[in-house]
Parts: sequence; C-alpha cells; structure tokens
Amino acid sequence: MKRITTPWRKNYIEGHEKEDGCVFCNALAKKEDNAKNLIIHRGQRAFVIVNLFPYTNGHLMVAPMDHCASLELLDPETRAEMMELVSQTITLLKKLYNPHAFNVGANIGKAAGAGVPDHVHMHIVPRWTGDSNFMSIVGETRVLPETIEETYQRVRDGWAEK
Repeated sequence: MKRITTPWRKNYIEGHEKEDGCVFCNALAKKEDNAKNLIIHRGQRAFVIVNLFPYTNGHLMVAPMDHCASLELLDPETRAEMMELVSQTITLLKKLYNPHAFNVGANIGKAAGAGVPDHVHMHIVPRWTGDSNFMSIVGETRVLPETIEETYQRVRDGWAEK
C-alpha cells in the first residue's frame, strides 16, 4: 500500500486559526519577502503571492496593494497591473511547471466562495490532464508533490530569472 503524506494541509483541514486582520495586508506589511509571507513579486499597485492552501502546485494569486473588496472598486491602473501580473505569472508557470491548462479567476464575495472576501484577488491555477483524480472527488483531499516552501522558492527563483 502506498501512503501519501501532505502535512501542510492539516491546518486547513482542521480549520486553522485565522490570523488577525487581512492575510494579504499582513503579508504586505512584512518588508522582507520570503517563504514566511509568500510574496513572489511586488509591483507598484499589485503583487504576486503563493496560495498557502493551493489546489495544485504553482497555485499563485495576484492581489492589489490596496485593501479593496471588489475589482470594480479599484482604479483602472491597478486593474491593468493585476492583469499584466496574471499574464506574466501564466508565462512563468508554463516554463516552470509545464501545465496543460490554467484556471484563472476571482471569487468576489463570501457567497461566491471567497476565503478572503474583503481583499479581492485573482487565482492562477496550473492544471494537468487527470489532476482531478479520485482523491479530490472521493477523499476530498488534494495531493501535491511539492511543499509550499518548495513552490515559493521555485517560483521566486524563476521570477528573478525572467
């Protein structure tokens, strides 16, 4: 019998303690970007961050620097920078992970499934044919072959080289 270990998922499955304040604003407040705050890149108005509870390896998010609940409330320059960062992120993830496809989107509001409803963000999720196997459907568990720290370092190094 094969065993699959995903210890970093334990906090999520058991209903991890949520930190005070906004997770995105808290990450931004840390001046040094590393595997603790998971920020890959800071632009002028938006930033790229690794998802702490990813659907797949390489699951990144793009969020505005400003704490804002919805895309239409952002100024046009911020929305434009966010879309440019989404595009750059897709290009980089294609190079680093060789996915077959992507899901890109935003869950705006709690009823839409937003885990952080007060700070809008866009998900960039690399996908591979067959990555939705029985574990996700029957076991309600995703199996990721790479730790969050490995994903952070891999993408951070790739961003620095682009």
